[in-house]
Amino acid sequence: MGKDAGRFTWYELLTTDTAASLAFYGDLIGWKPEAFGGGEYTMLVGSQGPLGGVMPLPESAKAMGAPPHWMGSVIVEDADDIVAKVRKLGGAVHVEPHDMPTVGRLAVIADPQGASIAIIAPAQDMAGHDITKAGEICWRELITSDHAKGLAFYCDIFGWQILDKHDMGPMGMYVIYGQGDVRYGGAFTAPASMPMPPAWLYYIHVDDIDASVAKAVEKGATVLMGVHQVPTGERIAQLRDPQGVAFALHGAAVAK
Repeated sequence: MGKDAGRFTWYELLTTDTAASLAFYGDLIGWKPEAFGGGEYTMLVGSQGPLGGVMPLPESAKAMGAPPHWMGSVIVEDADDIVAKVRKLGGAVHVEPHDMPTVGRLAVIADPQGASIAIIAPAQDMAGHDITKAGEICWRELITSDHAKGLAFYCDIFGWQILDKHDMGPMGMYVIYGQGDVRYGGAFTAPASMPMPPAWLYYIHVDDIDASVAKAVEKGATVLMGVHQVPTGERIAQLRDPQGVAFALHGAAVAK
């Protein structure tokens, strides 16, 4: 695989109210809207440039029962080859490979457990951002019905590797994946007390997580899991935005 293959590169919010979503995340995170292509797609621009976009949840997705959601894109060398491999491994293809001028060849797939993710064979270099900076998506978490099988699928199609594991006690094992020494995110099997379809959850880094959670609630978000510390010392929180989309916030470890 090429040097960028397997890396997350773009994040899209598919929602039922694009104007309200742009206002919410613009106020909370500081992202600026930028029109793209003259249609209903609006890019999200952070301090390091565009990192994603907002668009209406397609009718085809609604017909499949998909709620509003965030979806990450992973760089691949050949979208058609990946889609063929996805089918061979028991995954699904929600959007067939297609070309977007100046952007690349895109597709939307689902793993065998049902979590969906996008792939892109870019038409040009898509430089990575410094994810330690505020306003960047810094962690991608797979919450699924079988994390071992799910990660085996992604390792096969994207070239990811298992980098570390943490025993969470009653919550089971938390597995960290990435490439080389770069950690992309984690995965775990959702316990019975956490009924939900398999899905990806994306973490946005903020400078002051307590203030950000308070502001999100003030703007109409609901808290799924309040601010708490993880084993690395960093602090996280999980929320739903006013349109019901799950997202998470990430803050640096508190200095001792």
